[in-house]
Amino acid sequence: MNSSPDRRFFAAMRLFAFGLGYTARRVLARLPGVEASGATRDPETARAWRRDGVAAWAVDDRSAQPALEAALRGADTLLVSAPPDENGDPALQRFAPAIAAAPALRRVVYLSSVGVYGDRGGAWVDELSAPAPGSPRAMRRLAAEGEWRAFGEERGVAVDALRLAGVYGPGRNALERLRSGQARRIVKPDQVFNRIHVDDVAAVAARLIAAGGPGGLWNVADEEPAPPQDVIVFAAELVGAAPPPEEDFATARLTPMARSFYDDNRRVDVGRLRRELGYRWLYPTYREGLEALAAAGEGRATT
Repeated sequence: MNSSPDRRFFAAMRLFAFGLGYTARRVLARLPGVEASGATRDPETARAWRRDGVAAWAVDDRSAQPALEAALRGADTLLVSAPPDENGDPALQRFAPAIAAAPALRRVVYLSSVGVYGDRGGAWVDELSAPAPGSPRAMRRLAAEGEWRAFGEERGVAVDALRLAGVYGPGRNALERLRSGQARRIVKPDQVFNRIHVDDVAAVAARLIAAGGPGGLWNVADEEPAPPQDVIVFAAELVGAAPPPEEDFATARLTPMARSFYDDNRRVDVGRLRRELGYRWLYPTYREGLEALAAAGEGRATT
């Protein structure tokens, strides 16, 4: 059974988040009472978070740097979801001295990607599988994992790298793509993907923070790798819509970015979460996740 510490546990924490986006918002919702602050590239995003009561700054706002760095030095936990660029992890690029000077820092939760495993021809991978990233963005993810791991070893800080499958959830799912007319049923023989509901990502992150273990690698994916076209058909059935026609991947018109996601074909094993953290999925497969989203009104036409 999943369980969560009470509010008193998290109320004693000071967390700083690099990358105040979709997933970070759901993680913080799982940490009731935590003293949260963070940084984002977008000034409007920072303002929106401040309206919600979270101290937030735009990283390029020079006038905000003293307050941002002071919050960093006071943090005991870092949540890092900002993607790396060609120069490495942006948090470490810009704020390594302030992070290194945080005397109470004890844990970093880094949100990475299962893309670091590369293409396995549909075979299973687990945390012991050697990474083999095939794209520049996956190579950057793996390099950033290494940067944080090296930092943790040097400072004696626990680092959890969460290798996430494709994240979906409220507002970002097959139901909404159907409603907006953007869903496509691309068929590539034998292709499968794992995916993960954002609330499972958040619950795993909260459990790791609360557990206080030594850190490590964690695959965070659902329990059923599935062909992407099956997900679209199931979503259409939930809302009583006709699924879009099948399109052969070989001839489908796709952007280079969209086509690149089909370069990797693998099945992600999540047994470590089950065995070592005792985690039980809120949404074990795409079916439970989409059913809950449909019940909440996702994918329904607005009037």
